[in-house]
Amino acid sequence: MKQSFFQASKFAINFQAFSISIRKIINMNQYFKLFGFLSVFLFGVFMVFPTIAQGNSKSFFARNGTVALQTTEMNSLADTIAVVNHRADDIVWSRIIYRIIDLRDRQNFQLYFPTTPNEQYRSLFRVILDAVVDGKLKAYGKIEREIEPTFKTSLPTDSLKSIFQIITNDTVNHTITKDPLLVSDPVTRRLSISNFLYPAYVKDQFKFLIQEIVFFDKHTSRMYSKIIGIAPLYGLTESNISLGANNDPWNYFQSSVLCWFLFDDLRPYLAKQYVIPNGNDSERLTYDEFFAQHLYSTYILGDSNMNNRMILQYYTDRKDVQKEQNRIETELLNFEQDLWEY
Repeated sequence: MKQSFFQASKFAINFQAFSISIRKIINMNQYFKLFGFLSVFLFGVFMVFPTIAQGNSKSFFARNGTVALQTTEMNSLADTIAVVNHRADDIVWSRIIYRIIDLRDRQNFQLYFPTTPNEQYRSLFRVILDAVVDGKLKAYGKIEREIEPTFKTSLPTDSLKSIFQIITNDTVNHTITKDPLLVSDPVTRRLSISNFLYPAYVKDQFKFLIQEIVFFDKHTSRMYSKIIGIAPLYGLTESNISLGANNDPWNYFQSSVLCWFLFDDLRPYLAKQYVIPNGNDSERLTYDEFFAQHLYSTYILGDSNMNNRMILQYYTDRKDVQKEQNRIETELLNFEQDLWEY
């Protein structure tokens, strides 16, 4: 009896183990079926989604075979400009710097060209002028006998016609002729750019003055720089032409500052215009990105100091000016380096 009982128990255990094995096999088959189904599903997803994405994306070429212009995306970028807000309590050090962007420098060629605007590209000066004549960008004056901007009150629109003008000096008849670059429509009174005078004007407009603030944010423990205002420089003003060789460098430069524009007011228009490519026609870089990445070159005109003087006001020799510019650049660099210990 005992032997029969043990054999029956052993058979029951073996049968139970066999049943469990069969169930595992069945479950494994279900797993394999489920894995196969998921594999097919994921394969279809990865094959179909790129096609959908490619169908929704804009083609590089237009239907007629030309390169398609991306204008819709550019217009939308003006509403999504990134702005970093810094708390006043976190700014423990700051300094105002005045810099000059010389468009004759090879690194700044993309800001100067094209001299004649086309369907795709416009120069930095043309972008500013177009925004001005549309009445969407305000111009501001400068402090009398200085170059510092006054951003409290904007200039009247009609006054811009006397700011942007070509001055011709007739040495024979001793007369000066003024041809405004901006003209008013006699009916609508709206400003427009003279296409006839524009090429002659931009031939001598190859510098910009920027007011920049360099500051240290203790919250992020790093240095920042931000352009506050930008001013086009034009040397052939009435004052400079009248004085001629008798004009000293500082007065000449002071008279060349036409007006100021707030850079934050200008950014929406910079974000909607591509910079002309330099050797790569597929390059898609806006003016706003160009300035944000500091792809331009500058040299220092002066900084905020106790004497309230720019470099040209106390140095006239080229070597002395360059030494002073290097001194200010070195101070800014050393301040950032001295913040840390190695």
